[in-house]
Amino acid sequence: MELQVPFPQFQHTGFPSAFIRGHFGEACPTRQSLTCRFNVGSSVYVARTNCLCLFKTSSASVGTEVVSCAHERTFLPMLTTQLQPGEIFGHFRIEKLAARTSMTTIYRAIDQRTGQVVAIKIPHPELECDPMFFSRFSREKDIGKKLNHPGVVKTMAEDDLDQLCIVMEWVEGRFLREILTNDGKLPAEQATRIAINVCDALEYIHSQGVVHRDLKPENIMVSEDDRIKLIDFGISSSQGARRLTFSKLSNALGTPDYISPEQIKWRRGDGRSDVYALGVILYEMLTNHTPFNGPNPFAVMNDRLVNDPVPPTQINPDISIEMEEIIFRALERDPEDRYASARQFASDLEHPGNVRVTDRSKKRSPERHRPSFMKRIFSHAIFG
Repeated sequence: MELQVPFPQFQHTGFPSAFIRGHFGEACPTRQSLTCRFNVGSSVYVARTNCLCLFKTSSASVGTEVVSCAHERTFLPMLTTQLQPGEIFGHFRIEKLAARTSMTTIYRAIDQRTGQVVAIKIPHPELECDPMFFSRFSREKDIGKKLNHPGVVKTMAEDDLDQLCIVMEWVEGRFLREILTNDGKLPAEQATRIAINVCDALEYIHSQGVVHRDLKPENIMVSEDDRIKLIDFGISSSQGARRLTFSKLSNALGTPDYISPEQIKWRRGDGRSDVYALGVILYEMLTNHTPFNGPNPFAVMNDRLVNDPVPPTQINPDISIEMEEIIFRALERDPEDRYASARQFASDLEHPGNVRVTDRSKKRSPERHRPSFMKRIFSHAIFG
C-alpha cells in the first residue's frame, strides 16, 4: 500500500522537504506494530508504528492516521551503502568491515565515549521488513543482553541508536569453522579443551533458561589458548518467550549437520539438544567429518533418524575407546539416553578414565538404512 505524507509532521526525522513516499511492509510477529519502508531520494528509511488502524484505512487517509494517532512512532534511517572506515555511527567510529553474511554486515568500531572496541552487527536493508528476520534479530539482541558469562559474547544495551543493530564486545580469535577448514582434524587434547569450554558456556545459558538450538562451528569463536565465545542466539529459545512459527525448515530448526533428532520432529528441544550438537562438533573436531551425511539437507537430517553414526575410531584410530563412548552418549537419538546436562558431558571429558565403555555393536546393522527421507521427515513434522 503506497502512502504519501506531508513533510512538516515529521521534521524530527531529518527527512528532506516535499513528500515521503513508501510502502507498508508486513506486521511484526507480535502483531503490535507495523514496519514501513520509505524511499526518499537516494536514502531509504524504515518506519515502525503501533498504529494497527493503518491496516483499516485507505491509501488516501493513511497520512492523517499516522499524524493523529497517539501511539508510538519511530523512524530509523536504513543503511543502503557500506559504512566506511572513519565514518561515525551514533557514538561509534567505524574502523573496518569485519564480516559480511547472507543476512548481516559486521563492523569493528570504537566507542568514542569509552574507547572500547566493539562489533556492530547491522542487518541488510532488504531484510528490515521481513517479520521472521525481525523476530530473529530482536530475539538475539534480547537474549544477548541478559547473558553475562566469559564463554558468551557480551551484548551491549545500546537502545538509543537510530539504526536497527546489535552492539557486542569485540572478540579476538577465529571461528571454529575456520580452524577446522584450515587445520583439519584437531589433536585430541585441543578438541577436548574446546569441548569442555563449550560445555561450561552451555551449562551457564541453560541455567538462565536459554537453549542455543543452532550450535555449530560457525557460532563458536576460539582464542589462541582455546577459550571460546558462543555467538548468534537468533533462533534460541528462552523460558517464557513466545514460540515462533517458522516457514523455512533450515532457518527454523538449526543447521542440518548439527540439528538434534527431536528438533527434526518439530519439538522445541531443551539443553540436551545443545548437548547433541556439541557431540557432533566433537566428532568433527576429531575426525574432520560430520557423523551423518546425504546429498541434501533433508537426507542429512533423515540419516540421524534411522542410522547410527560411523564409529569415529574407524575414521581416526587414534581416538580412545573412552572418547568414542563419550561421543556416542552425546549423540544418542533419544534425549533420555543422552547426557542430562552439559556439566555431565564435561565431567566425562575431564575424567575419561571413569567412563564405562559399553558394547554398542548390537545397535548397529551392517547396512545403513536409506528410506524415503522426505516421507520420514514430513511425517514427523505432521504427526510428531
